[in-house]
Amino acid sequence: MTDRYASFVQTGAGRALVKRLGLPDPPRLRRHTPGDPLVPGPVLLGSATGGRLAEPVGRILAAAGVELADPAATARFAALVYDATGVTDSTELRQLYDFFHPQARALLPSGRVVVLGTPPADCGSPREATAQRALEGLTRSIGKEFGRGVTAQLVYVTPYGDAGTPVSLESTLRFLLSGRSAYVSGQVIRVGAGTATAPADWDRPLDGQVVLVTGAARGIGAALARVLARDGARVVALDVPAAGDALAAVVNEIGGSAVQLDLTAPDAPTRLAEHLATRHGRVDVVVHNAGITRDKTLGRMDADRWDSVIDVNLSSQERINDVLLERDLIPAGGRIVSVSSIAGIAGNRGQTNYATSKAGVIGLVDSLAPVLRERDISLNAVAPGFIETRLTARMPLMLREAGRRMNSMAQGGLPVDVAETIGWLGWPATGAVSGNLVRVCGQSLLGA
Repeated sequence: MTDRYASFVQTGAGRALVKRLGLPDPPRLRRHTPGDPLVPGPVLLGSATGGRLAEPVGRILAAAGVELADPAATARFAALVYDATGVTDSTELRQLYDFFHPQARALLPSGRVVVLGTPPADCGSPREATAQRALEGLTRSIGKEFGRGVTAQLVYVTPYGDAGTPVSLESTLRFLLSGRSAYVSGQVIRVGAGTATAPADWDRPLDGQVVLVTGAARGIGAALARVLARDGARVVALDVPAAGDALAAVVNEIGGSAVQLDLTAPDAPTRLAEHLATRHGRVDVVVHNAGITRDKTLGRMDADRWDSVIDVNLSSQERINDVLLERDLIPAGGRIVSVSSIAGIAGNRGQTNYATSKAGVIGLVDSLAPVLRERDISLNAVAPGFIETRLTARMPLMLREAGRRMNSMAQGGLPVDVAETIGWLGWPATGAVSGNLVRVCGQSLLGA
């Protein structure tokens, strides 16, 4: 689906009209293309007094071929990265102002801002926890202020003692600084101390991994299959038999394998487990993407609409997880990624069934991730906002335009934006990122 307004804004006449009338100005976002450098320019790295991450982050960036800028130089930067782990009192927050204030206009279009902090729960005093929690307001505001496609994120990094810099910090920095995170902004990501394995080639971070994608025939699922295969995965693409032709087209394009299966069938989890065990012996990454909508206001909704949405969007995920985990088909180092929605955060009129199911997905992550850590398996969720798909194309015009413009990017996201985020959460190098909900919504105002 084409966003004609966003295309018009990129023309000379469109830019003049936007400036004159103060209309929304959707920027052209920097998205990932294989072979791209991590960032298109120098990165300015700063640190609060006593910060523990600036030195290892500097090494990570240098090893990734990133040019680290001289703080005294006057330049345009591709990214600003700031280590705020040394902030232990609210009075020390002034250091963030001193770093960001002079650079507020120094970022290139589609620039990146990453602030590194300590999880408040891991802080040594209430004052330190207070100051670290304040960083969320800073990054979310920057995401709304800087414009021009700039994204801003807060990464809380658990202190790792003598274990060395966690690989998951490197994978998270690579994702957030690259074009893969084009439609992710205003997020808080927590990097823990779990196991993570760096890839031999960061351009193929899923090399050799067996990845199951449900709902893979169209839209976000098809984009997922393509991105994961591009990154080296052996993709097992699943969808209902009615979508068999579309599923076959996707699988033939990427060189994966297809499974036609109705996830609501009583024997579906067992049949799926047997297929994975027979064909692959395991599944390294499970992506629960399958989902449906059956919209009606609650007073007009029949029971079948309620039951079918809860069953497909939530209960089927639980049943599949139970069987795959019971049969040890997800090995240590495995990852599960579930697709939620901002409707599960903010609710949505006419979608009580859908919002309930997607809020349940968030609850699944909250409750099960701590249990799976004991098995060295990570569990995360993504929550897409307004994504340009055939479903959003059928929305009434005014609702569609509101969905597109009510975010910091003033435009809808693309299926590939969701796929890139899920891909990152599936990397072996991201194994210590668990229990997170990452919104792919351009920093939507809904649920903010």
